[in-house]
Amino acid sequence: MGGRLLRILVAGGAGYIGAHMVKQLVRAGHTVIVLDNLSTGFRSLARHGELVVGDLADTWLLERLFQAHRFDGVMHFAAASLVGESMTDPGKYYRNNVACTVNLLEAMVRHGASKFIFSSTAATFGEPDYVPMDEAHPQRPINPYGASKLMVERLLQDYHAAHGLDSVCLRYFNACGADPEGELGECHDPETHLIPLILQAASGRREAITVFGRDYPTEDGTCIRDYIHIEDLCTAHALALEALSNGAKRGALAYNLGNGQGYSVQQVIDVAQRVVAEDGAQITVREGDRRPGDPAVLVADARRAQAELGWRPRYGDLETIVRHAWAWERRISGDHHV
Repeated sequence: MGGRLLRILVAGGAGYIGAHMVKQLVRAGHTVIVLDNLSTGFRSLARHGELVVGDLADTWLLERLFQAHRFDGVMHFAAASLVGESMTDPGKYYRNNVACTVNLLEAMVRHGASKFIFSSTAATFGEPDYVPMDEAHPQRPINPYGASKLMVERLLQDYHAAHGLDSVCLRYFNACGADPEGELGECHDPETHLIPLILQAASGRREAITVFGRDYPTEDGTCIRDYIHIEDLCTAHALALEALSNGAKRGALAYNLGNGQGYSVQQVIDVAQRVVAEDGAQITVREGDRRPGDPAVLVADARRAQAELGWRPRYGDLETIVRHAWAWERRISGDHHV
């Protein structure tokens, strides 16, 4: 990220995506304050920047932070993000993802911080009308998680109109992979993402990986998803912040982020099996029924981010993504499959 050095607040910077983002920002020379309540983040991932343990619900803490630091930009990754949980406990999602974001935006307005990068999601779209999905695709979320993120997207339009706050929403499809240097990676509890679940089955931390449905209208009958490497995701955030900071972009903007190429569940398992076999590991696969609400195909059209932000994925190859994730899984599992 070129241009001047910035002071940046990263909310949720001790989580999977946030921690990778903080490392990239600090490496570029920026000063980073991490705010994380460690409910799903990990102190061990907050190795870069200055960690403040606290919650966005704490408006007094936010006030002190914004008084102490003149932030040039704010990146917001702090959110509850389990679709199933959002169905059974919607209040948690509207409190965490909407009300707490209002607290953050109000602090920004009070202290003249006007550049905001928001971690949004493909879940704002709901069932696809067409693929690949571009920014013009209708947004009809089918769960409270997606609805809460869409509410924030609307908030950002209103805060720009009322207060001149400039923002970029980045809608991820499937974030995956790990730090190529092996320092950071995925460690959710519970883990719900396909690639780490497959690799846990290989390392011995999980008995098997379950394929939920083989009767989808795809080539091999399993669901197709768009997987984007965590490093590429973070690069898009850095470019978005740069575009806001240098005045190249104004308004409440939104971009879809993905590789534009889909891989089926079976293809991911096949690639992972090849990678882990090099270390003598194997993956046990079980069969399960379809899960309600799983679309057959979700693939991003990310051409707008490429054209307007100059973003180019470096790690679009599925095998590279899996190799980086496997190196991380071997590290945290202690290699006890060997």
